[in-house]
Formats: sequence, C-alpha cells, structure tokens
Amino acid sequence: MIKEEIRKALSNANLGGALTRFSEAYAVSRRKAYEGLDFEEIREKIASAKAYVAEHLDKVVQTFIKSAQANGAKVFYTKSPDEVRNYIIELAKKNNVKSIVKSKSMATEEIHLNKYLRQEGIEVDETDLGEWIIQLAGQRPSHMVLPAIHLTRYDVSDVFTKKVEPVEPDIAQMVKFARKHLRRKFLAADMGITGANIAIAETGTIVIFTNEGNGRLTMTLPKIHVAVVGVEKLVAKMEDIFPIIKALPRSATAQLITSYISFVSRPYTHIDGSQKEFHIILFDNNRSAIAKDPIFKQTLQCIRCASCLNVCPVFRLIGGHVFGKVYTGGIGTILTAWTEGLRASKDIQGLCIQCGNCVKVCPGKINIPELILEIRKRLAKEEGLSFKTKAIYSVVNNRKLFHSILRAASKLQKPFESKGLIRHLPFFLSELTQERSLPAIADVPFRDRFKKMKQPESKIKAVFFAGCLIDFAYPEVGEALVKLLNAAGIEVLFPDEQTCCGAPARYSGVMDVAANNSKQNVEALLSVDADYVVSACPTCTVALKKQFIKDIKEQNYNEKLISSAQRLAEKVFDASELVNKLIKGGRIKFKELPEITFTYHDPCHLIRSLNISQEPRESLISAGLKLVEMFESDTCCGMGGSYSLKFPEISGTILRRKLENIKKTETKLVCTDCPGCVMQIRGGIDKEGLQIEVKHSLVVLAERIK
Repeated sequence: MIKEEIRKALSNANLGGALTRFSEAYAVSRRKAYEGLDFEEIREKIASAKAYVAEHLDKVVQTFIKSAQANGAKVFYTKSPDEVRNYIIELAKKNNVKSIVKSKSMATEEIHLNKYLRQEGIEVDETDLGEWIIQLAGQRPSHMVLPAIHLTRYDVSDVFTKKVEPVEPDIAQMVKFARKHLRRKFLAADMGITGANIAIAETGTIVIFTNEGNGRLTMTLPKIHVAVVGVEKLVAKMEDIFPIIKALPRSATAQLITSYISFVSRPYTHIDGSQKEFHIILFDNNRSAIAKDPIFKQTLQCIRCASCLNVCPVFRLIGGHVFGKVYTGGIGTILTAWTEGLRASKDIQGLCIQCGNCVKVCPGKINIPELILEIRKRLAKEEGLSFKTKAIYSVVNNRKLFHSILRAASKLQKPFESKGLIRHLPFFLSELTQERSLPAIADVPFRDRFKKMKQPESKIKAVFFAGCLIDFAYPEVGEALVKLLNAAGIEVLFPDEQTCCGAPARYSGVMDVAANNSKQNVEALLSVDADYVVSACPTCTVALKKQFIKDIKEQNYNEKLISSAQRLAEKVFDASELVNKLIKGGRIKFKELPEITFTYHDPCHLIRSLNISQEPRESLISAGLKLVEMFESDTCCGMGGSYSLKFPEISGTILRRKLENIKKTETKLVCTDCPGCVMQIRGGIDKEGLQIEVKHSLVVLAERIK
C-alpha cells in the first residue's frame, strides 16, 4: 500500500514541482527573515517555556481554566475527542445552530469534527482559503500550515468550477471569487470555531495567528465562538509568548510577522449589541501521557510551524498525503503515534531518512529523528521482528560469521562485478541497481591490507575504527587515513575484534543487536592503549561518541561497561576533524601540484550531528584544490543506509537531484567524507555514465602528501 502511494506521488510532477519550488524559496526567505536575530537564543526560550508546561501540565491547565473563567469564558476540559465533539454538537443543538464557519484548526482536524457535524445536519465551512479548497476537493491537508500546497492554480480552478461555479485559473480572480463566496458564509453563520496558536495560563488568553483575516471574522460575526485548543498550546506566562511570536511566522512561512495576531480573553459584544458566548474546549487526547514520557515529552515543545516539513527532502517529493495522516511529515509521525496509536505510525515512520535537516530549523528544539527511532524501537518491541529481519540481524550479531559471509560474497559477486562496481543484479534484486551502481566487495578487506602496511613506531597512537563499508568495500579510504596519520607522526592501531557500529540495527529499532555491537566495539577499541579513536565514517563517529553509551545504558549493561563507553567517547574524532587539526598544526604537508577544482557534498551526520562542515573544505584547499560550492551541498544524497534498499524510488529521486546540482558546478571531482555518500553518489554517476570522479576526501589528501 505505502509503496503504491509513493509511486503515485513521485509520478505527480505537479506535486513534486510545487513542493520543491516552495522548499527552495523557503530556505532563502527563512535566512533573510532571521537576519539580525539569534535563532538559538529564541528557540532555547521556546523550548524552556514549553518544557516547563510539560513538567507542570496539570497545574498549568488548572491555572488557565481559572483565569479564563474569571474572564467570562466557559471552559470545558476533557481528555476525550468524543467529548469534544459531543460538547460542540450539543451546544449547536441547544442554540439551534444551522451553519458554522471555521478558522484553520489542526485540533479539529485531529478529531475529524467536520464529519460529525455534517452527520448531525449542520453545515460547516472552512474559511481559511487553503482549507476551503481542500474541503471542496474532499481531501485532507497535505501540510500543517499550507494545506493546499500540493494543488496548482489549475487544480484549484477545477475544484471551484466543479463544486461552486466556473472560474478561470487566475490567482487574483480566484481570490476575489473565494472572498465573495466566503463572505456569505460569515454573514449567515450561527457559530464560529477556531483553534489557537498559544494559550496563556496566567491571563486565560488565547492567541491566534492568521494571514487572511478569516480568523477574526469567525470570532466576531457569529453569536457563539468556540475555541478548540490542545493543551500543548499552553504557556505559563504572558512573557513566554514573545519568542513564539518571533519564531512562528518566520519558521512557518518565512514572514517577519503574520498579518493578524488576535488576543482573546473574554466574550466579544455582538454587532447587534448582545453578549456573545465564548467557549474554550481545552483537550488532551493523550498529550498528558506524552508529558509523562521522559523521551517523548519534548514533542510538546512543537509550535506547529511545520518548518520541519519545509526542509525535509522526503516530504518535498511525496507530500503529506503519503508522509503523514492528519499531522504530516516527521513531527506528524510522532503525533500520529500518540493521538492515533503506535501502530498508526507503522508505515509512515519508515519514510524518515534520518538526515537531521529538521533538527537545525525546529524552533522548539525537538530532535525529530531521534523520536522516530524511538517509535521504531517500540514498534519492534510491541510487534516483534519478522523471520527475515531476525535472520539478518542474527548474522550481524555474530562478527565472525558476518565477516565470513562478506568474504564469501566477494568471490560470489564476480559474474556481476566490473571495475569495482556492480551495475546490474538479477530478478527481484534488479531494483537495487536501477538508480545507481553498487560497490563491489573488496577482494582484500582493509583489515587484511592493514597487516601489510609498514608504519613508523610512535608514542602517539590512534585506533582506527573502520566500519563495514571502509573495511569491506572501500579499503583505500582506510589506507589513506593511515598514510595521513603516519605523515603526522601518529602510529595507527587496528583491533581485529571491531565489528559493525550497530547503525543498521539501531535505525531499524533492533536494539539488542545494536547494543551487542556497541559492547563488542567498546571492548575491542579499548583493548589497546591509544591517544585517539578515529573514524572516517560520520555515522560510525556518531555511534562511537554518542550512541554506544545510550545503547549500553538502555540494555542495562553493567556500570563498568557504561564507564568504558564514556571513556571511549572522550577519545573519538572524526577523521575530517583530526586531519584538519594536524594540517593546521603543520604536521601534514602537501606537494605543490597543479590546482584542480572540486565540489563538496556534506554528509548529513557530519554537518548536523557532529557540526563539521568547514574543516574538510579547508583541508582540501590546503592541499591545493579549488572549491566550487554546489547548490544544496548540505542536502541529503538519498543514501540513508538501508533506506536506499527499503525505498529505492525515493532514494533514487533524491540522488538525481544531487547529481543535477553536481553537474551544474562543471567540476570533475566530488569530495565527501562519508563512505555511504561515496557509494550513493559514485553509483549514480556511474549509472548516468558521467565523467566525474567521486572520492572520500582522505583519499584525495593522501594522494597529495609530501
């Protein structure tokens, strides 16, 4: 089912075009919108204010209720979506409500309110232009802020023509058309329903952001105003709203401020002079359970800006109708798991490629990829593993067996291998080589080559953690690192007992295997005394520095092993960082060779998890190369480890965009510092028959040392 939805989305040129154009424009506009502001300071304040509410949710809820009631609002607090719907339906019946207008509200989407109102014979119309369009189209929002972003003006014209009356696909005409028809709805409505962007406990005030003015008309024209507010919108004090006011429009649509910000504390007086009814429905729907979960409670720091969707390389290809349910994208996956149940997120959680692009732009400082990994863990624990998955990871869990199979595969691949690449695979495996060639497994792995390398003895020593790809597919990267460190007077050690860093198991939620890999590696790497532990794969570096400790703690290994993992982490360097440090210190020098141009691709884990981006560029420039930056150099290449095997259609589409950006630089050399990225980009370039080299930066540097 999910595969078919993906194929349909990828074949929809209008969808991909609309989302990509918006994503490109958003990146530029967002940078401008935040100029002169300290984004880190703003989001630290937002995260702190929202985290306080999560820690004191019951107290903040009661404070809000007391304050709002003192203002004259009628407040109904419930944990049940059914009770929210019933309250509104009973209120409508009591007041003989025949028609309702609604301002944009994800909370009412979450409880499918419109459907239940229509079943009771009550007319309900969305008044946000995008929401009205998709209501007429019979669809759900594809984006939390821009619900109709997946539709072109021709699509919209067609919807209006079929559902209302003919109108030309001219944007100005269609806006005028919508204004005319919606105005009638406002004037006839008996009740107005809104959501809220913020609810201030201290004052009992709700705050609503809109760009079209429809929110204010919804609140003021009908005699009854109902605000449906999830408890995650609460802040404790008035001062807590100011960083949100700064961040929400800038992060959502890259505006400096929205057109209308409305503060509502008490009932308005109706235009006929009568007193309006003002009802606030404060609802939970499992949010209090999120607040009590030590891992997921950060979810309540979300301000619903959807900036995570705007920068997601997967979302901009397939949109929210595939990547999400009521809530879309990465954050939508997490919200779905809690509001609809863990199993409801089963298919969509796998769509996250774990590039981390969302983390750097989230004004709530939510680590979305980490929370999606936690969903995978819990799904694996709740549903168990398939026989196939168990078989695969039982092999990975056994280092000797795993390595023996890789060695055997290097012989068995011969009928398909040519010049170090596998360009075609037979039968059901053919899809794996559709978008890219695959690297052949090396005849002689790095671990065997290392034993034949002559090194100078030195008091300064470094342990090299190779990882699977360098050890068995790209041993030349390992050899390059040894040469570079030797040139700096560092002796390299390589404990044979090291194994997979655990990333494949970790990213699949198979935590017992990941933890066993972590344990084996901690013991192996600390079996020799060294000043540094070096990795030339950022995914492995992240595992060494951060994940091993976490895995071992979660699987309740003993304190001695946890302490060892922490001691190991303190010694870990990514090779790109250490080599740059040695070059700057004058310990690695280069020949004077003709200058060649190159472009650079930033591996996701390197730039976002390790915050390393300039160091490898500086090293290559120091070696006599000239950099030509590519567009979106820091955007994922589509590899994502096993993601490229699970979703080759998405991975391949992301790769094609990366190749187009490389071609536009007109360089003949692409450098990167991740063997996985080398595999993905080199495989794509070979498949297209391009005369462009793709090399790990260490290989290029080693070729030029004195």
